[in-house]
Amino acid sequence: MTEEVAAAEKGPNAWAQAIAALVVVGALGGALYVIQQNDAKAAAEAADKPATCRVDDEDEKAGQAAKAAKRVSGTQLCTALNRTDLPTLLGTPTEHARTAYGSDGSVETGGKKIPSPEGTVQLDTYTVKLSRSYDDFPIAGMQDLLNEAQTKTVAGHPAVLYSSPTIAIQFDLGGGKSQSAPGGIARTLVVAPDVKDNGGSYELSIWRQDNARPDDTALLRIAQQVLPTIPGWTTAR
Repeated sequence: MTEEVAAAEKGPNAWAQAIAALVVVGALGGALYVIQQNDAKAAAEAADKPATCRVDDEDEKAGQAAKAAKRVSGTQLCTALNRTDLPTLLGTPTEHARTAYGSDGSVETGGKKIPSPEGTVQLDTYTVKLSRSYDDFPIAGMQDLLNEAQTKTVAGHPAVLYSSPTIAIQFDLGGGKSQSAPGGIARTLVVAPDVKDNGGSYELSIWRQDNARPDDTALLRIAQQVLPTIPGWTTAR
C-alpha cells in the first residue's frame, strides 16, 4: 500500500534560495518539507470533521518562547491559516482540512540562526503553508531573482508572486520506505511584514495534490484574508 503527497521544494526563504542559486549553481539550497501526518489524518477522517492545529508540550514551549521574544509562533500561523472558510477561499468549498499543524524551526544563515515558524494545512485538493522569516532581507528586488516573478501589493504591503517546483513523495506504508519524483508547481506569495519593507517576510504557498497548476486568484484571496489576522501584522494606512 502506498500513499503519494507533494511537498514544496524551496529554501528557507526566497532571498536565501536566490542567493544559494547564485553562489552554488545546481545546489539544493533548502530543506524539504514533507506533508505527512498519518495519525492526524486518520483521526480527522474517522470523525468526519476538519482537523485542528495540533498543540503538544513542545508546541506550547515554542509558543511561549516566541511570545517572550515578540515573535509569532508556528501554532499561531497554523491557527490563522486553518479558518473555517479556507476551503471556500481555495475554491473547493466542499472539502475540509485533513491535517493542520505548526512548527517552530530556524534557518542558519551566515552563522546566525533565523527563526522561521510555519503553519501547514492540507486538504484533498490543496496544501497551504504559511511561514514567517525574521531575516533582514527586504522584498524589493526579489522579483529579479525568482521564477515567473511578479510584483504585487497585499493589504498595502509590497509582495512578490513566484513559482517553485514541488517533489512528489510516495510512501510505502507497509515497508516504511519512500520514493521521490518531480511534482507540480507551487505558487508562493512573499509579503513584507510592514509597508516600508524593512526586512523579513511572510511566505504563503499553495500547491495541488494532482500536480495541476494552482489558482493564483485563490492564493491572493487567502493572503488578503489571512495575513491581517496574524499577531504583529502592521495595517497599512
